[in-house]
Formats: sequence, structure tokens, C-alpha cells
Amino acid sequence: MSRLDGTCVVVGASHAGAQLAISLRREGWTGPIQLVGEESTLPYQRPPLSKSALQGAESGPAPIYSPEAYEKSGISLMPGARVREIDRVQQHVVLDDGRRLGYDKLALCTGARVRKLQLPGHALAGVHYLRTAADALGIRAQARAGRHVVIVGGGYIGLEAAAALRQLGLQVTLLVQGARVLERVSAAEVSAYFARLHAAQGVDIRTHVRPVELRGGRRVEQVLCSDGCLLAADLVLIGIGVQPNLELARDAGLAVGDGILVDNCARTSDPNIVAAGDCAFHPNGLLGYSLRLESVPNATEQARSAAASLCGLRKPYSALPWFWSDQYDCRLQIAGLNRGYQRVVVQDDAAGRARVVWYIKDERILAADCINSPKQFIRAKKLLAEGASAQALAEIG
Repeated sequence: MSRLDGTCVVVGASHAGAQLAISLRREGWTGPIQLVGEESTLPYQRPPLSKSALQGAESGPAPIYSPEAYEKSGISLMPGARVREIDRVQQHVVLDDGRRLGYDKLALCTGARVRKLQLPGHALAGVHYLRTAADALGIRAQARAGRHVVIVGGGYIGLEAAAALRQLGLQVTLLVQGARVLERVSAAEVSAYFARLHAAQGVDIRTHVRPVELRGGRRVEQVLCSDGCLLAADLVLIGIGVQPNLELARDAGLAVGDGILVDNCARTSDPNIVAAGDCAFHPNGLLGYSLRLESVPNATEQARSAAASLCGLRKPYSALPWFWSDQYDCRLQIAGLNRGYQRVVVQDDAAGRARVVWYIKDERILAADCINSPKQFIRAKKLLAEGASAQALAEIG
């Protein structure tokens, strides 16, 4: 059997897994490819879950690839299957139902799961998290105009969900444990913009407040807050971040940390196993440090690198991170990472609708948050790729 004629099993059927399976075939893999996913649907687009999916703007999640694409590529889909164990010696994975799938090469695209909030009443009906299409459908089914929703968490998921539900006519209260929304990921100038945007839409943002108890009979009815306030709640949405699904890899003896440790070609500590996406902790030569990224662009590009590695090719992954967030009719586009920034440069348009916040460290541009500024976002990516200094901002009108 030639090197490319073996069986490859891909564990995890979201953005990274779907892209890896398709890319694997494109890179020359001729053997069987099995794509194993816990959900019963085709791999689907996840970004709309906190946006249009909550508003019922779509009949269902849009697939990443069509069924015909998998069929054309000879990829065997295994929806509704969960891998519980990896046997690296015998080179097979064990499913929950006891079936064993042998592999010559294995790809781990296990993603991440939501962080759970453990407090009295957390198991009441009407308490939601948002990670899957089923989660979005569950929230949407209860999202009636006039109802009260309490959202816990002032990150992107919380703000996007607040915008979607407010547009449906719900009364939205947002609880933020810190001093401002987006506190961990952006400068105060960006936080202030989005706080004003949501306040203008009628969202009640409460900072320095956290829930301490969820009250109700079978369903949640009230949220007791740390400041003593008791809020009415027909539903509660908790968005306090995610954690990587690394247990399979850890239990199999692979090197892990804040994710599954891989090199710049997505190779793990086992030469027959790669990892990509939200679960992978990887070095980035462009940034100069290792990290784990939770984004669709990262999952897609890293999966391509992993597929190449499985085919014996070397295509290092070292892309500029970028992200986006849609809230109401406002679009935030982020280029780069602002880790360790020392100061910011803020550029507003005359109408006050567009804003760009540039993050500077040692007089080099680290990142840019571009609000309603698509041209500046393109410019920012170019400047970051060039390693431009802060002096370049003087030329930007």
C-alpha cells in the first residue's frame, strides 16, 4: 500500500474537519476518508448561529459543503457518532457504540465546548448556551416579542445575541462581570462604541454584575444578581467563553496544553496524527508566539496545512488572524491580535458611525478594530503583513 492509499479518519465535523477532509483529497490522498461528527447534520456554518439563525432568517444552518461535494470527493460521512477513545498502538478509534475504526492517519478537529456556569438553578428549563444549530433553534423557539431575556457575558457572543434578540422585540438585559463589554478583547474606545450602540437600541447593560442564582419552578423566571437586583427572565442565555476539547488527545498520550500541541504544519507529537481548528495550540511565525485561535479563518487555513502534512507535503500555517462580528447594521472587522499593546490610535469619521482603533506596541502596528470601515480593514491587513510602523497611520485619511 502506498503512503496515500491508507485510511484517514477525521474526528470532528465542523469547519476544520470539513475543510481538512476536502483538502486531503485535493492534496492527493487516494485512500478512504471518514469524517466523524457528533451532530446529525452535515457540517454547517457556525457564525450565523448568534446572528441570523436566532432571528429565524434561515430555514436551517447553511452547509459548509454540499452533499455532492463529499460524494464527489469520496468522503464517507458518519454523522451522530462520537469518538470516545484513541488507541495509538493498534491505530484505531473507538466510538460510543463500541465500533472501531482503523486508521493509517488521524486528524483531530474536535473544536471547543461552552464553559458552563454552575450556580443554583442552572438546570432550569429556559437556560441556554449557544454553540450548535440545536442551541440556536431552542433559543429561537422561545424568543417572543416582549419576553425578557437575561444574557450573561459581554463578549462577542453575548453582544451578537443581544442584537439579534432585541431586533425580535425582546427586552434584553446584559450582565457583564467586568467594567465594560468586550473588556478582554478590545480597547476601551471599542467597548464604548458598542455600549452606546446597544444602549441606543434599548439593551440594558449592567457592568460589575454577575448572576448568583436562577429562580423558578420548572422554568427560569428570575435572575438574582450580585448587586441584589432581581431580574425577570423568560429565558437566560449564558455566553462566558469556551474551552478546547482536548481530552481525547490527552488520554491518548498526546502532548497538550491550552489545546492539542502542534507544530506549524499542524502535526502533533504522534507522526500519524494532526490537529486543527479551535482545539489546536500552534506556533505562528508571523506573530512570534504560540496560541489557540477560535475563528473560522484559522480553522480553515490550518486544516489545509494539516491535510498537506498527512500527504507528506510541507505547507506551514502562519496566517494573519482576522475576525468579524455583526451587530444590528454594524460590522466590526478585526485584523491581527492586540496582545500586549501599549497605546491606541483612534480614527473616527465625521458622522461618528465609522471608527478604526489601531493597536500599537513599540511603535509597530499590532492590530486594528475596524467598525463600518471595510476599506480600512483591507489597509490594516496590508500594513500588518508588511510589519508597518505607527508612522504609516499618518498617511491614512
